[in-house]
Amino acid sequence: MKKTLFILLFAIFGTISGYSQLPKVYDESIDPMEQIDNAVASAKINNHFVVCQVGGNWCSWCLRFADYITREESIAKVIADNFEYIHVNYPTKNTPEALKARLNNPARFGFPVFVVMDSEGRVIHIQDSSFLEEGKGYNRDKVLRFFKAWTPSAVK
Repeated sequence: MKKTLFILLFAIFGTISGYSQLPKVYDESIDPMEQIDNAVASAKINNHFVVCQVGGNWCSWCLRFADYITREESIAKVIADNFEYIHVNYPTKNTPEALKARLNNPARFGFPVFVVMDSEGRVIHIQDSSFLEEGKGYNRDKVLRFFKAWTPSAVK
């Protein structure tokens, strides 16, 4: 009974909020450690950094952010020019210890959370997404400032 009620409420809320209509960007079938390794290798070749948007398809704010940065052209350009941007699926239960260690336990900030890595795969910053929010969405200037502050040229 409780499970049925939860599913019904989730379906209603998801439809009302538009959550169910947003693209699911987290691929739960891939190994997140391999995904990160591939992004780091690509970053090294392209002189980029890596941004791991950590969360999951279960997180409405994660999906909102993923959608937002694709629609906001100035932000999308900064990302494309400077980062290998990946969506790292992070289970809320039984998260592998190796993944927690690799990303410096980002779940302590809530979701989504952004882990910035240099081209060697070292974590150089973890960004709590709540500082980028405004109302039921994100603040363009704050998001743009975050990404610009962590480009390879800005850090070097």
